[in-house]
Amino acid sequence: MATCSRAMKLLADETRLAVVQQLLAGPRHVHELNAELNIEPTLLSHHLRVLREAGLVCSDREGKSIVYRLAPSVRLSQRRRALDFGCCELSFKPAGRHDQ
Repeated sequence: MATCSRAMKLLADETRLAVVQQLLAGPRHVHELNAELNIEPTLLSHHLRVLREAGLVCSDREGKSIVYRLAPSVRLSQRRRALDFGCCELSFKPAGRHDQ
């Protein structure tokens, strides 16, 4: 997996952060991610490639579709709403919660 600072830099992008947040709930087909995030498929593909190259996500082909999941090297906190990088944690609000 990427170093903590590299991972934080990659996740500073809102789209990549949203992808990771979606994958916290479990594996997703690429069309499910696209429907949720509502972005151009080529842009989503770019962000997924960046996350794969960084070792944060991995993919498997299921028929004609591709399923993405968090990479096995990504450690989750016990609550599964945070990524544990060893030196720090990146936590996510529960879905539907929009506190400021």
